[in-house]
Amino acid sequence: MTETAVCPVLHERDHPLQPPVGFPEAVGDGPVKMLWPNGVEAWIVSSYAGVRQVLSDARFSTRKGGQPEMRTDEGETVLDPDQPGNINGIDGAEHMRLRRPLSRGFMVKRMNELRPRIQQIVDEHLDVMEAKGAPADLVTSLCLPLPSLVIAELLGVPPEHQELFQATAGDLFGKNGSKDEYLAHATKLAEVLAPIVAEKKAAGTNDDMIGLMANDTDFSMDELIFLCIGLLAAGHETTSNFLGLFTLHLFEKPDQLEILRRDPSRADVMVEELMRYTVGQLGGAGLTRRATEDVEVDGVLIKAGDWVSVSLIANLDEELCPRAEELDLERDAVSHLGFGFGPHQCLGANLARAELQIGLRSLFERFPNLRPAVPVTEMDYRDDMITYGAAEIPVVW
Repeated sequence: MTETAVCPVLHERDHPLQPPVGFPEAVGDGPVKMLWPNGVEAWIVSSYAGVRQVLSDARFSTRKGGQPEMRTDEGETVLDPDQPGNINGIDGAEHMRLRRPLSRGFMVKRMNELRPRIQQIVDEHLDVMEAKGAPADLVTSLCLPLPSLVIAELLGVPPEHQELFQATAGDLFGKNGSKDEYLAHATKLAEVLAPIVAEKKAAGTNDDMIGLMANDTDFSMDELIFLCIGLLAAGHETTSNFLGLFTLHLFEKPDQLEILRRDPSRADVMVEELMRYTVGQLGGAGLTRRATEDVEVDGVLIKAGDWVSVSLIANLDEELCPRAEELDLERDAVSHLGFGFGPHQCLGANLARAELQIGLRSLFERFPNLRPAVPVTEMDYRDDMITYGAAEIPVVW
């Protein structure tokens, strides 16, 4: 496809766990231009090497005046690129000023210390699910509460506020809301967070993420509040959707589910393969950048000022691993792009891994005969969120 041939961004799926119809074919010959519903044209890069280049090359900037998928049909910017603490909208030294202190709170050692608490939260919710009996909705029983409770505790949010954060985080990740609606949700969280931050700053404690940011950094109050909101929302929405999608893929592939049941001790490696495969199967256009100068990607010249969106269908690229279009839980872990790549790689990847490993293993150990109550194709799915996922997963055992 040439630079002048522009096709619409494709969203419709024949199967809820497969890429949008026609998308793999449309992007298969290298970077192509697609048209967003709001009229923005963006290059789509979908090869493994090309995606890694775009996400790691400083000439592709996150400072882009609002992502196309986060703008209304009238072109109104929903996310303000100059918002203090918007870690996903800045580059270079300023980005690292915010990111480096946060990284300390997500180190592997800290996540390993959290594992017993994550296990406790999982067990408590599975206890309730078992006591209530089948059928149950896996989304509300485990997928949603697990990551929202964990991220709230990691940050140091008191229990009385956690329900509010869980309810509001989903609203912040909607793609169809107006700027006013987004700001209203963010303001609601900010009003609760501000006194928590002030209290921890006055106490001088740094035994949780809010305390660390308040007392061991030079962050302004506005930056602290926005960073907290971003971490709460991201920690809630993404992991909950992936835990559900992993389970649905296993329901659809009983031979792979049997591998997990046979050797749950390898859940860490299996989660990497499930992340690779699931993110690849989601397809579609994803993380967006803007070229600051002319750059060649996969033999195509992308000009300064052009929008560039990467598709993580690149996880199904044979360059990454043999039989990349197959889910193989006996495969050794590979360097997939499920958590992104480059300087903006997912900050909470270690936390997500711990939650997904413990949640998935515990679920099928507790309910070895777990199965869908209705066909996977008849369940409700949400494509109005930044992270695609199931609205509900009715199960029996």
